[in-house]
Amino acid sequence: MATGTRYGVDLRAALPADSADLAALLGGTARQMAERLEAMARDPASTVLVATGWNGAAIGVIALSWYPSLTAERPLARITALTVAEEERRNGIGRLLIKAGAQAARAAGCNLLEATPPEKEEGGTAFLQALGFMAAGGNLARPLRKRAPGAP
Repeated sequence: MATGTRYGVDLRAALPADSADLAALLGGTARQMAERLEAMARDPASTVLVATGWNGAAIGVIALSWYPSLTAERPLARITALTVAEEERRNGIGRLLIKAGAQAARAAGCNLLEATPPEKEEGGTAFLQALGFMAAGGNLARPLRKRAPGAP
């Protein structure tokens, strides 16, 4: 993915030094985020890109993974995380992150980018639709491990 600055925002691959900022954006601790970033960095079928502001702090993030499918000739890409700091929303940063993520997915040989609208954000579906995403069925999920009562 080409890095660069646009609208005063720098887009680049996530670094271990971004762990605390990403934990603040996505939840968890800086240590947990560092471990997740390290795992994704080792995976050739994924990428994590950050948008940084004037002070170098991560103000937005997009994570993608791609995978082969029996129903498509080329790999499919999925956005697994996308968020922008609350105070930075409506400034075009999410749009820049989607564009950069789409570029990374195309470079990986994908020709379809999937996204699940965020449940907690009211404008998430409208935002994705404005960027060309269309309904393609819903997703369901189930845990693969049993949890102890009261465990998150």
